[in-house]
Amino acid sequence: MNDPNVDTSIDLHIHSTESDGTLSPREVVCLAAQMQLSAIALTDHDTVSGLPAARAAAREFSIELVPGLELSTEHRGREVHILGYYIDDTNPGFLEKLDCFCRDRDERNRKMAKKLQEASLSISYEALTDTYPDSVITRAHFARYLTDTRQVKDRETVFGKYLGDGCRCYVPREKITPFEAIDVIRSSGGLAYFAHPLLCRMNRDYLDALVRTLAEHGLTGLEAIYSTYQPNQELAMKRLAQKYSLLISGGSDFHGSNKPHIRLGKGTGSLKVPYCCLQQMKERLKE
Repeated sequence: MNDPNVDTSIDLHIHSTESDGTLSPREVVCLAAQMQLSAIALTDHDTVSGLPAARAAAREFSIELVPGLELSTEHRGREVHILGYYIDDTNPGFLEKLDCFCRDRDERNRKMAKKLQEASLSISYEALTDTYPDSVITRAHFARYLTDTRQVKDRETVFGKYLGDGCRCYVPREKITPFEAIDVIRSSGGLAYFAHPLLCRMNRDYLDALVRTLAEHGLTGLEAIYSTYQPNQELAMKRLAQKYSLLISGGSDFHGSNKPHIRLGKGTGSLKVPYCCLQQMKERLKE
């Protein structure tokens, strides 16, 4: 196991083909080994289906794997993502909750496919699941299908014209609250972190109040180190975490070719998440 006193890099926010990434869980671990990362967290959206394959690969490549996921929630009209770390992905109650989320997502995907058909595009939910049989279907898969079948010229057009928030074929998701997400994660024995808080685009006072309330509800930490953060933004998030006695985490939010400007472990180039973030998680788990 890794020595917390050694300055090694980790990545605690990664997506695979089990949600909206383009590398399989095994390929993610293999790439992490090539990048000489000492530990990673697989945090696919609303699913833990990639963890068994990731665990097997992590043993093979001698990389420390943190079992995780990312839950999409909504608070007063704003999308808020909550990361779960060290979850027990065998917990029956926890898995039932995730199954419920997946059923809601499948229904949403069917509705979006129908709207795209009404917009004269040749696509169906069945075609998507046949084309991407081992994936949890997301809007990224819709975009890939439409571009690969040359019905739409590029991903940007898919989202800008059809599937972006508020566009003609967009269907909003049934979302849980961030408080419910924290409860779900904690029920599995995990730690809950507020993912990329600045991407929520809240003003300073609103964000401060939300973090305070989440902390009171059992939030463990903030993702204070993130691919798109400037140094002053990272410092502000670290100070916010300190204000409410929260831990910090960090990650690239790697999606493979779906976000080609984001590199595993490196973000846009200068990302560096120290191992001490993970060590603090482990210490919190012991408490």
